Amino acid sequence: MGRIFEKRKHKMFARFDKMSKTFTKYGKEIAIAVKAGGPDPETNAKLRVVITNAKSQNMPKDRIDAAIKRSAGKDTSNYEEIAYEAMCMKGVGLVIETATDNPTRTVANVRMHLNRGGGELSKSGSLDFAFERKSVFVIKTEGVNTEELEFELIDAGLEDIEVEEDEMVITASFENFGNMQKTLEAKGIQLVSAELQRIPTNLIQLTEEEKAQVEALIERLEDDEDVQNVYSNMA
Repeated sequence: MGRIFEKRKHKMFARFDKMSKTFTKYGKEIAIAVKAGGPDPETNAKLRVVITNAKSQNMPKDRIDAAIKRSAGKDTSNYEEIAYEAMCMKGVGLVIETATDNPTRTVANVRMHLNRGGGELSKSGSLDFAFERKSVFVIKTEGVNTEELEFELIDAGLEDIEVEEDEMVITASFENFGNMQKTLEAKGIQLVSAELQRIPTNLIQLTEEEKAQVEALIERLEDDEDVQNVYSNMA
């Protein structure tokens, strides 16, 4: 019975830790959005997107409101968004997106994680060929005519639509993020999430052992408080 209890307790704390890190991530994104466009979601499109994404991850409304209020204050940290590029085994590339109030600390931590996990930092721009930046929107399919919507979104920069059960994934170019967001909102379509993602142009195959090593490195990086997202071109 003791072992079962300890196992359940470990899982509970693991879930809590993951949730806490997720909320911290969105707290930083809220701070960046507020500093850029103010605390009112009605007039700050970037903040509206962050709030939508935070809600999709079950971040409570009171936590969101508190983060907005805190970010509008004069004494809050000014976070800087920095992306680092790295290489690990067999040419697998990593793009590590961070939000930090101390770039010196962040780059030192990222380098430490890479060194311990078998990777190394690369020059900025060295992975431009390996990833494409795309605007990815997720909406609910209920009440939506896919063919009609596809036609209506062409002028907003639509590249692809995929239907996955009760959700629809809409892809546009990086440059058309704002256009697509405005078009969907104007049509009264509620977003589940809206993100700028880095999509691999080519996937690199690894053995199961090699894959496990890269996954462990990615997990180590994602556990860092300054890291927001990690993208790889590993299959």
